[in-house]
Amino acid sequence: MSDELFMKRCLELAEMGNGSVSPNPMVGCVIVTEGKIIGEGYHRKYGEAHAEVNAVNAVLATYGDAAAELLKKATVYVSLEPCAHFGKTPPCADLLVRHQVKKVVICNRDPFPDVDGKGIGKLQAAGITVVHGVLADKGLQLNRRFFTRITQQRPYIILKWARTANGYFAPKNSTQQWISGPLAKKLVHQWRTEEDAVLVGKQTAIADNPQLNAREWTGKDPVRILVDRQLQVPEHNHLYSAGAKTVILNEIKTDLAGNIYFISMEDMQFYLPQKIAYQLYLMDIQSVIIEGGANILNQFIAAGLWDEARVFNSKNNWDTGIYSPQINGKISSVTEVDQDLLTIYENIRN
Repeated sequence: MSDELFMKRCLELAEMGNGSVSPNPMVGCVIVTEGKIIGEGYHRKYGEAHAEVNAVNAVLATYGDAAAELLKKATVYVSLEPCAHFGKTPPCADLLVRHQVKKVVICNRDPFPDVDGKGIGKLQAAGITVVHGVLADKGLQLNRRFFTRITQQRPYIILKWARTANGYFAPKNSTQQWISGPLAKKLVHQWRTEEDAVLVGKQTAIADNPQLNAREWTGKDPVRILVDRQLQVPEHNHLYSAGAKTVILNEIKTDLAGNIYFISMEDMQFYLPQKIAYQLYLMDIQSVIIEGGANILNQFIAAGLWDEARVFNSKNNWDTGIYSPQINGKISSVTEVDQDLLTIYENIRN
């Protein structure tokens, strides 16, 4: 059986940690001896055991006294370079050296400075054969949030909105009016469980009074980010509820009131997308969905500061309204979501 096949299984396992491991990467591990998988594991939750630990423990639990010899003959497949430093857990590279595994096959090198190449170096110094770069493109796609945070010092940024068939985004009278259907709403709630944060501007908060939680999907609620320069959103708004952590970016104060974090930023009228992105990076927020309004979305688009845009296209027409943001990017998929059409764009940078 090929290295690619076992690595594909690693990536499948890794994805099971989606929504639970940030700001760590998603990692899967498969241990193979004489063509047979003898142990599997993945990183389940931030701060808990890494994929390699769970896979080795699976071998020990299944094979008992025979495990040591099986591990010495084993090839270990792992979707990201084993860590070489003490963080929340001990180094996984040391674990593999201790069990004297024969070979390690890696999908991606870890760009984190404390690891980058050092895990591979430890393994090779112990006489373990190392191969890396197997299904590397698929690994980069899976962990695009992590790689963006480490290499660009900002979160992975997803823009999301819905537009009518004739191009409208929101009513002109600042009232809430749904464009997409109930299945699209459920999908958005699923997305919220998969990302660290969701962000809206003042006008959207006032007009829609959104809860920005994942009440229609099982999973964690994202951190809610509100951009409100002069603190004009009333405190009876849903975003001030205690249900989820809320961060309010403003120019007035830095304070903490229960689950509400006020963070003061200077000169928000200048380079706002860049300032927001860096502030979220400092908060270890690895990914964010920007859900509106048009002003915030257009600022991020104008700055070129986005990675994906997820746009629901409705069959309905409105007589008038605020025009939808315009996006230029590579269309990566078009999917029917009940009566709506979901188009996903990628920002292709030179």
